[in-house]
Formats: sequence, C-alpha cells, structure tokens
Amino acid sequence: MAVHDDTRSEVDRNLFITVSGPPGCGATALCLRLSEAMGCPYVSGGDIFRDLAEDRDMTLTQLSAKAQASDTIDRALDRRLLSIAETWGTVNEPFILESRLAGWLAGNRADLRIWLDAPEEVRKARISDREETAAEMSVREVNEAGRYQSYYDIDLDDRTFYDLQVNTARWSKEGVFELVRTAIETYDSEEDEGAFETSSVDISE
Repeated sequence: MAVHDDTRSEVDRNLFITVSGPPGCGATALCLRLSEAMGCPYVSGGDIFRDLAEDRDMTLTQLSAKAQASDTIDRALDRRLLSIAETWGTVNEPFILESRLAGWLAGNRADLRIWLDAPEEVRKARISDREETAAEMSVREVNEAGRYQSYYDIDLDDRTFYDLQVNTARWSKEGVFELVRTAIETYDSEEDEGAFETSSVDISE
C-alpha cells in the first residue's frame, strides 16, 4: 500500500471544483483526498441523500423508489446542491462539490469540473459492501438519468463541458489523486482560453 507524503501532497489553490460520476466511480475517495490536500470543505450529494433518507426513517432503496415516483425528493436535493454551488461560487475560497449533477448545477461558477468513471463490472465490485446492491445500482442509474432528462432537460451522457475525464479503473486511488492534483496545480487562469459554457439549470417545480 502506497503511503503519501502529506507535505508534498498539499494543494494551495483557491478553486471551486466539482466531481461527478456514476456510483462506484471513486468520487468519494478522490474528494476526501482533495479536501485533505486543499484544506477545504467537501459536500457530497450522496451524503445529503442519505440525510434525507434518515430524516424520513427510510432506507436508500426506499427513498430511491420514492424519488422515482415523485419529483419532490430530487428537487429538494438539487435545490440544496444549487444553493451550495451559488454560495461557494462567489466566496473565492477553495471548495469541492460532488454529485451526479454537480457540474451542471455549478455551471460556470466552477473553476474545474471533473467526471470520473470506470467499467460497470469494476464499479459493481467496488460497491459490494454497501447497502445498495449492484442490481439496484444499475436500476438507479437508468432511473436517475431519465428523471434528470425529464425534469431539467439534462442529458447525463453529454460530458463535453467537463474539463477532465478519468477512467479510475486505470490508476490506484492515489494515482487518480495525483492526476487531478497535477491538473489543479498547473491551472493558470491567465492562460485559460475558456471553459465550455453550460446553461443554467431550472430546478423550480
């Protein structure tokens, strides 16, 4: 197991970063490392979803089923994420926001938008110790994509606006962190010729 050098891995950059990807993509591991290295807050859409489930005394599967039946859950989650993105997009301090829609919701407020992915079998193996089964994960992915398209006209397969896309099956967790760390540290706003524009997401009911 590789041991990282905390001093060498410190990242002194003032960037608002979003991390997105399907379940099992490695987003949590990356965000935890980035948050540690940058010394900044990290908010996860998955944690907010779990909080919503706990508040309602429901399992994740039960809440997912409720979200599929009504737009109330999705919109409550996305309003919270959008509010967070709007706040941190103006404070000029480092911050990390992670969710499937983080890049869309943060839009042009974000300095760097990252998409992580891995082959489906790899991702299923990674979630084997979670409450959600691999089959439930696959169903949730399809259902969520359909709901986002229906509610907000968002096509999750459109990844053209992401600044960095990484197949996390090709590197270790530390290797993925090093790739992203390099992208962050070598970013120069004066040499930035422009990010892909994204339209504002209307999450009103």
